[in-house]
Amino acid sequence: MTFLKKLLNFYINSSIHVALAAYAFVRITEFYYDLEYNETLNYFIFFATITGYNFVKYFGIAKFHHRSLTKDLKIIQIFSFLCFLLMCYYAYQLPIQILILFIPFGFLTVLYAIPLLSGFQKNLRNISYLKVIIVAFVWSGTTVLLPLIHTEVNIDSNIVLFAVQRFLIVAVLILPFDIRDIQYDAISLQTIPKKIGIQNTKKLGFVLLLLALVIEFLISTQTTTKNIFLGFSFVTVLFLMRAKENQSRYYSSFWVEALPIFWWIILTTII
Repeated sequence: MTFLKKLLNFYINSSIHVALAAYAFVRITEFYYDLEYNETLNYFIFFATITGYNFVKYFGIAKFHHRSLTKDLKIIQIFSFLCFLLMCYYAYQLPIQILILFIPFGFLTVLYAIPLLSGFQKNLRNISYLKVIIVAFVWSGTTVLLPLIHTEVNIDSNIVLFAVQRFLIVAVLILPFDIRDIQYDAISLQTIPKKIGIQNTKKLGFVLLLLALVIEFLISTQTTTKNIFLGFSFVTVLFLMRAKENQSRYYSSFWVEALPIFWWIILTTII
């Protein structure tokens, strides 16, 4: 049991789980627009997610405590470097226009962890409300726009609404994490729950998800697809409403992040 728990912790702490969620979002985009499976782009986004998230999570630790890193963190460092190499391998196989389009999203990820300029002490994560906006924007761009532009699909109003919906979904999925981290975040880090309170944060998440549901009924033509999204929204609301500061270790980091994965599995299984 101890080995399985360590394996699960590594799976979460090394960002494999969140990368699988990003992969699931890309597959959902492919499903909605009937795109062929693109192994190169999908794996590029998967390994880029691991690289980016581990950079954001462990940049400060590696910078100031490099010699005193624990064995687990050193393993994650090595794993992240291997994922970076794999990301470069798949990037080499992608068209140059896709890589150019990816640059702003990668740049935002770097600025999320590192101060904008040497004279500034704040990175983007420490600026009020920007955390949710940046993360949702990056996820929406990489999991919606990249696969569609790669297949040369014309960007119309339907796709714009789909990208907005993805932005809203990711924003809602971030909120349980922000609620959990209230007790750990610095006073200067003004997240949404700190600004408006936990209950108002839940109300905001409900409204955002309601908007995403409205968009689903505007862009989707299949009744089954709408019903599956309705079920996904209902479960997401349940997790949001039950979120609290003292939540279990795996509540957000595993179960909330697993929601897009379950959505993708149900879509591909039923339809």
